[in-house]
Amino acid sequence: MSGPIDLEKDDVNAAESVQLETVVVDDVFGEMTDEGPNFRNVGFLGTVILMMKTQIGLGVLAIPSALDVLGMVPGIICMLVIACMTTWSGYMVGEFKIRHREVYSIDDAGGIIFGSPGRAILSTAFCLYYVFNSGSAILGLSIGMNAVSTHATCTAAYVAVAAILGFAFSSIRTLGRITWLAWIGLPCILTAIIVVTIAVGVQDRPASAPKTNDPWVSDWATYGTTGFAKAIAAVSNLLFAFSGTPGFFSIVSEMRDPAAYGKAVIACQAGVTVVYTVIGCIIYYYCGTHVSSPALGSAGGAIKIISYAFALPGLLVTMTIVTHIPAKFILVHVLRGSRHLVNNTPTHWITWLSCTLGITVIAWIIASTIPVFDDLVSLIGALLGPLMCLQPMGAMWLYDNWGDEKTRTAGIKWRFMVFWSITIILLGTFLMVAGTYGSVMNIIESYNKSGGSAAFSCADNSNSV
Repeated sequence: MSGPIDLEKDDVNAAESVQLETVVVDDVFGEMTDEGPNFRNVGFLGTVILMMKTQIGLGVLAIPSALDVLGMVPGIICMLVIACMTTWSGYMVGEFKIRHREVYSIDDAGGIIFGSPGRAILSTAFCLYYVFNSGSAILGLSIGMNAVSTHATCTAAYVAVAAILGFAFSSIRTLGRITWLAWIGLPCILTAIIVVTIAVGVQDRPASAPKTNDPWVSDWATYGTTGFAKAIAAVSNLLFAFSGTPGFFSIVSEMRDPAAYGKAVIACQAGVTVVYTVIGCIIYYYCGTHVSSPALGSAGGAIKIISYAFALPGLLVTMTIVTHIPAKFILVHVLRGSRHLVNNTPTHWITWLSCTLGITVIAWIIASTIPVFDDLVSLIGALLGPLMCLQPMGAMWLYDNWGDEKTRTAGIKWRFMVFWSITIILLGTFLMVAGTYGSVMNIIESYNKSGGSAAFSCADNSNSV
């Protein structure tokens, strides 16, 4: 009798162990089972692609015009400095997450470091930052549709269509499932940029250059001669191009193996920096002051239509990610600790779709009221970029290392990191104050030029006609 009884016990134990293997307990999402969405299903390559798509999107389209304002040499130097700072900041996201597993987003880090005021400030800034990102993505999509169709209908209609598409795709519930969209979107946006880069190199002159019988020579400049407001706004554009860092919190939280996050950040940032430097320099070198913003319009004519046709899927994926991330942020904070977060209940679905719809509607209003691409990008980069990408990361290092006696006795390395962290905080504060001033001045100038009639306009925003 003992044999069969032992076998039955073994079978029961085996069945229980198999069942337990399908249950994952996460510090953020709680107990996850096969009955709900899998919020921990992003692999290493998927992480790199999601990060690169979070970075390479709207920001790269403003880099050539930023170089036009700053000049080639100062522009490249500023770009590389910002790349170094944001790479370190991105790396710190993973280090802080490993030490504090309960962290899901930047406001959780703010709550740990600064308490309730820090959580409240960073929560608000995070949502505003991504809502403005979503608005700029809607604007970019509307410009693309205008360019491909040569302004076949009212721009306000294209903005509405872009918002509807963004809502539909951003409502996919997990980053693991959005990864396949990033695999499509990243090559599309890179192909579009490469097409324009090659075209401006072989064409006689850029699209907006004056048509004359004399050979055209690019008027690119080594150093810019513009005023402070425009220069600091251009630096904000460069910061915006590297400002995917706050989204890295959500990405590392959904990784299967968070320990591989550091390598993913380095791979992402290295690739992004090379792409930005090469593409930005070539387009500005051949176009000079006649570079378009967004940069895909620089070649004009058929090339403009072709490049935007390639770019549209990439721009749509950008909007999907930058709308999904704040919607997921709100979902997690509203349902955290309840069974509805990881189960397919009516409460879960109603909350989730309300989040994505709310973000989309606000972003649509922003895209309709600030319809100048460079102005919107620089405002985001200046007002919210430093608060999302620089100051909190400096504070995170100081919080984890300032009182650690083991690291303090290490000597010069510890002192250097203290200096570096404080420098990051101070530079971020300067960029926030000065950049916001420059961006607001540019927006006022744009409205004065349009006579205040730019909001909700039917006018072509792609300069196709």
